[in-house]
Amino acid sequence: MQGTLRFENVTKRFGGFTAVDQVTLEIEHGKVFSLLGPSGCGKTTLLRMAAGFERPDEGRVLLDGRDITLLPPEQRPVNTVFQNYALFPHLSVRENIGFGLKIAKRSKAEITWEVDRMLALVDLTAHADKMPAKLSGGQKQRVGIARALANKPRVLLLDEPLAALDLKLRQRLLVELDAIHDEVGITFLYVTHDQGEAMSISDTIAVMNRGKIEQTGNPKEIYETPRTSFVAAFIGDTNFLEGRVTESVSERFSRAEIPGLGTVLIDNDKPVRPGDRIHLSLRPEKLIISREKPSNGQWDNSVPGTVEDVIYFGSNTRYWVRCGDYRICAEQQHRTFQLDDTAPSWGDAVWLRWHANDGYLLEQYREEDEELLTLSEE
Repeated sequence: MQGTLRFENVTKRFGGFTAVDQVTLEIEHGKVFSLLGPSGCGKTTLLRMAAGFERPDEGRVLLDGRDITLLPPEQRPVNTVFQNYALFPHLSVRENIGFGLKIAKRSKAEITWEVDRMLALVDLTAHADKMPAKLSGGQKQRVGIARALANKPRVLLLDEPLAALDLKLRQRLLVELDAIHDEVGITFLYVTHDQGEAMSISDTIAVMNRGKIEQTGNPKEIYETPRTSFVAAFIGDTNFLEGRVTESVSERFSRAEIPGLGTVLIDNDKPVRPGDRIHLSLRPEKLIISREKPSNGQWDNSVPGTVEDVIYFGSNTRYWVRCGDYRICAEQQHRTFQLDDTAPSWGDAVWLRWHANDGYLLEQYREEDEELLTLSEE
């Protein structure tokens, strides 16, 4: 059984709106591939074209090298798990899971064997004869997954499958979904707007924005080395610093002037020369906050500031610190008992320190992507 899905220069328009714009992607057999992005970015439209619910205006969709662009949904070896479960309310759990097999005219013995196997896989054997109305949201979604897998598709399409569930249940089902994938070994195409979900379950992530792919890579690459300001801001939180290179300090490091902040050391992630404009992404957790002026290493940066806002999250605290013209977010992990610690508070004078290697130079910066940071703060 294969399961390599490929989109070639795919475009889809709805009236004057281009939902997907010249997208080319290859999703390898047996991988969990996530399409990640905000509402309206085109990720669900791509999934629907893979399922056959939509046809591209341009380009092709291929499965294992075969052009399936014009193939109707029922003739494609793919199945979809929907956000709203889409279970038949008048059928039991067992009957829901076996529905596709019955339509395919499998023998009763084969249907019974396959349904029992799926029930065990999603841990619902004890609920086989219940009606959907008697199930929790998480159980309903597991029925949907089992039903989609029963026909042995080459690709399983998951359209925001956990969006209707509460946080703890989503976290638990992510672990279960990962275990199910390891068990069945087929290709998963997972659509989500939730960065945590995508980072947790994916082998590869494609970040989408306005119908285009901004960046593709594994979760660590996407987070640590964002190509654009959109990716940097959408995957977690970050601080953007803008300036110009003033001098090369070594083969690896340069010095840059950040107007309204001062001079900082940067890692030459991209080839830069004195005079070049730079856009730096600096993650909150890379920053160390302290009341005392730090003792810098050779490649450390430190800037003074004043705490403007503090939010305590239990496992960590976030600080928004005014440093010159910048409002910088820093995150402090709580590794010790906090009641014994006197942490910085609102109005305190503090220092922020980071190693030059902990900032990352972006290839592309757009001012409108700053809005993502504002929304995350709110």
